[in-house]
Amino acid sequence: MSHRDYLLLLIAMGAVTYGPRWAPLFWLSRRQLPAWLMDWLALVPAAILSALLLPELITSGSPRHIDPWRPEMLAALPTLLFALRTRSLAGTVLVGMFAYWLAGKLMAL
Repeated sequence: MSHRDYLLLLIAMGAVTYGPRWAPLFWLSRRQLPAWLMDWLALVPAAILSALLLPELITSGSPRHIDPWRPEMLAALPTLLFALRTRSLAGTVLVGMFAYWLAGKLMAL
């Protein structure tokens, strides 16, 4: 491949990557979205995070099987309760680290 081909390839890859991100921002930035849609969109990050975390928290092994007494799950419950009550990111991280350490110690007994 020549330098020109590499340059065209980089430009095309950039357009394919940038286009799908730019288009909705361009079109939606000039419109007033309905309140129900804004409320629904506010829930998307929490839904994605839950979908990524839950399988790791409650399953283990190969093949995967449900194991609700994993240290990760035992640490996640008090951490979630603390986060919901205080809304403190730093405190939640500290409580989560301590809860995970404590759950590991309890599981070793």
